[in-house]
Amino acid sequence: MGKLVGRTAMITGGSRGIGRAIALRLAAEGANVAINYASSQAAAEEVANLVRELGGKAAIYQADVADQGACEQMCAAAIETFGQIDILVNNAGIGSSAVNRPTVVEASIEQWQLLLGANLWGPIYMSRALIPHMRGAGRGDIIMISSIAAQSMGAQMGLYSVGKAGMEALAHTLAKEEKAHGIRVNIVAPGLVDTDMGRKLVSLLPGPDDMRQLDANMPFGFVCTPEDIAATVAHLCSDDGRYITDQRITISGGA
Repeated sequence: MGKLVGRTAMITGGSRGIGRAIALRLAAEGANVAINYASSQAAAEEVANLVRELGGKAAIYQADVADQGACEQMCAAAIETFGQIDILVNNAGIGSSAVNRPTVVEASIEQWQLLLGANLWGPIYMSRALIPHMRGAGRGDIIMISSIAAQSMGAQMGLYSVGKAGMEALAHTLAKEEKAHGIRVNIVAPGLVDTDMGRKLVSLLPGPDDMRQLDANMPFGFVCTPEDIAATVAHLCSDDGRYITDQRITISGGA
């Protein structure tokens, strides 16, 4: 029997990359999954069908997480469909490479708003929409998918790292505020991961453009995969992680 039987997860950005891997891993552990997506309905439907093949219930919801009203409507619809949401994975995000990595001063206000909307306001809106409902579940888990960018604070990564640092501050605060309600709040902070976002970043940096050319020089001989991130999320949400809250787990191979 899976470790998450009887539980339901809402995953933002669940149609591809890390979100897709998390959806499938949680479903493999017995969870039902509400899949948020921004634009590709076909990709979201594919993930939902795979969840169903694994034996779980799935539904998809299109919403821009930077839109508070859209988040509230989506969460209300998911609660109506599933009855109880007790896991929230704030995964949706936009990387600095999406706006060609401008410096803090060179970036336009519109670029700042785009990245902060997805990476910081999205988790705020989703947490506000779901936490009052999650308090009645007995146990709840909120996972923030952050980044080592919030630790390294590298040049030309400011638009991204500021948003992720804010997300981490949100997580640490919520962990303290919601402990009395049985809600665990933790952060998973990946390094480079073999996703569309990761490949876009690699293409903008000096050196090889092909992710596979990086494997030999990476810790343990390979670039981190979305499944590596999903495994840690599943652990945190299971009974194995029942005594873990207010923590940041960095998944970078020690790099």
